[in-house]
Amino acid sequence: MSDYRIEKDTLGEVKVPVDKYWGAQTERSRNNFKIGIEKMPQELIYAFTVVKRSAAIVNYELGKLAEHKKTAIVTACDEVLAGQFDSHFPLAVWQTGSGTQTNMNVNEVVARRANELLEENGEKEGVHPNDDVNMSQSSNDTFPTAMHIASLKEITNDLLPSLQKLKETIKEKENAYQYIVKIGRTHLQDATPLTLGQEMSGWRYMLEKNEKMLQDAKKYLEELAIGGTAVGTGINADKTFGDRMAKEISRHSGIVFISSPNKFQALTSHSEMVHVHGTLKGLAADLMKIANDVRWLASGPRSGIGELTIPANEPGSSIMPGKVNPTQSEALTMIACQVFGNDATIGFAASQGNFELNVYKPVVIYNMLQSIKILADGMMSFNDRCIAGLQANEDIIKSYVDQSLMLVTALNPHIGYEKAAEIAKLAFTDNSTLKEAALKTGYINEEQYQEWVVPEKMI
Repeated sequence: MSDYRIEKDTLGEVKVPVDKYWGAQTERSRNNFKIGIEKMPQELIYAFTVVKRSAAIVNYELGKLAEHKKTAIVTACDEVLAGQFDSHFPLAVWQTGSGTQTNMNVNEVVARRANELLEENGEKEGVHPNDDVNMSQSSNDTFPTAMHIASLKEITNDLLPSLQKLKETIKEKENAYQYIVKIGRTHLQDATPLTLGQEMSGWRYMLEKNEKMLQDAKKYLEELAIGGTAVGTGINADKTFGDRMAKEISRHSGIVFISSPNKFQALTSHSEMVHVHGTLKGLAADLMKIANDVRWLASGPRSGIGELTIPANEPGSSIMPGKVNPTQSEALTMIACQVFGNDATIGFAASQGNFELNVYKPVVIYNMLQSIKILADGMMSFNDRCIAGLQANEDIIKSYVDQSLMLVTALNPHIGYEKAAEIAKLAFTDNSTLKEAALKTGYINEEQYQEWVVPEKMI
């Protein structure tokens, strides 16, 4: 038995692996773009499948597609969405910039499976990948539509829940440590006191702000390009197709989508993706700060700051026994770096819309979905394997407060900045305590010092 079959397209015959559901155009792309290891994300394939499923229903309702074809296409799409055909979408990210070959990959797989279902039911009239599965559509409007569906779905169902979980865990730590007074640090130098809970409240509020910004930004992904077809005019599609599609996609996905009021913009501009990914970059920047704070505060355990203890998840060194490294912080900060790079790529790619079409769509969605995925996974890992097990070293925290020279700030209202600075400098020079230096200057007595320099009153 041959290991391939012959498929035909407008350019001629193509040999396709016999066990694969894709057709001639997919095989041509597979052979012509053997570049890198990056494949079209499965989340995008599923979003495309939702488009094909919805189009079959809408085209049937419009009287353009026979019922038996609609039923076969919908069933085939449901099987794709169930993960039964994941191995049949092999194409590289580095292909045509409109994503035409991925659109055809989905059309071909769905059509072949639909035809199998029709044959099983004794139907003689088959489904064509272009004429039926791609009816009323173009790669130019289906690809940006799938981009928005996939991005919004992953942000809603994956990223935001991870962010909310991390925020909740930090809130628990904030409450647990709200009364532990510690020394503040600015410019990596000692500053006035605050509580560990207050410090962590800053982390928590960062995530709250990012959550709100994401909720606001993702609204721009609700507009869909579908209905614009080739250049935005909607040629070969019913004038109601875009609105009907948005309603059907919303019904199926449980996420509200609307038809873009201007399809010309929707095909050639990806400013929405730039805006949303900019919000992801903001989240990455704050996660970088939180993760760095954790690893600085947990540095040591005896020659660093050591105010926090992180979970010992794995040995930290292949040569130094007993070492525990801030591996979760390191992973999260590397993720942030990747997101920063993805943002630059998306911004540049989105700037390259020429006339009626941007042809950098695959690299835009690849980087967008990667950022969403690694941020979601990274936050969950950081939450479960670091923040949840984070512990305060209260003795070390207290010792830093007791020896801090910046407590002298509490004397400013009583003796003035210059005399307070003199006390701090004397304590540093003599390697004495702040109290000893204050009494030595004669500017205040012991009773005044005890009354005025109280860390708990300085927070």
